[in-house]
Amino acid sequence: MNLANNTILVTGATRGIGRELTRQLIAHGARVVAVARDRDRLAALTHEHGDHISGWVVDLTDPQAVDGFVSRVIERHPGLSVVINNAGVQTLTDFFDEQPQALQPVLRREVAVNLDAVIALSTCMLPHLRRQPSAAIVNITTGLALAPKRSAPVYCATKAGVRAFTRALRYQCRHSAPHIRVLEVVMALVDTDMTHGRGRGKISASAAATAVIDGLGRGRDEIYVGKVKLLRTLMRLSPALGYRILRDS
Repeated sequence: MNLANNTILVTGATRGIGRELTRQLIAHGARVVAVARDRDRLAALTHEHGDHISGWVVDLTDPQAVDGFVSRVIERHPGLSVVINNAGVQTLTDFFDEQPQALQPVLRREVAVNLDAVIALSTCMLPHLRRQPSAAIVNITTGLALAPKRSAPVYCATKAGVRAFTRALRYQCRHSAPHIRVLEVVMALVDTDMTHGRGRGKISASAAATAVIDGLGRGRDEIYVGKVKLLRTLMRLSPALGYRILRDS
């Protein structure tokens, strides 16, 4: 896919991988529809990139806001041809150390951003993408979708759900709209606000964004980034070992 002159939607565009995706896509000649919840950060991003970016304040935890956004963005950007579902949140939880009932609002928000919004944006955009000469949906998951860790069960569950959804949606597109590519990017541990103070051997947000864009250009359905390439092999050879390694990561 030639990114130049394409209009590409990126969620979570003001931080981490999303911010780097925005910067690099614009450098490739694309126009970015940047979606985020933080109005001030979005305004700063828009000011930085000028006419190359269209900023949209959207609360991805609100289904009505997401549905309304889809109808408005298609009208405003009829040439939009790529959707990158990048936004994600992770809540470290121990259901035996905290009150599970008190955690429910936070966990529901996590499910809404990580899974519900991905499904809504992917499926609601399909009629529009079907009318484009070529199109793509890119869903970003993580190695934790292959093997979960103990400290973030809901995050891992949502990413595993996105992984299954992405594959099934790919099957449907191949059958009914083969010009729409559906990609999964299985991300390694990235140095972002979400992972601050946790983990070792992180890759930079810039490197993560580059991997996404390279995958789009090469036409791959699944893009494994960094150490996740080794995890994929390990889960084929010895799933028990893979689960044990990731369990307390």
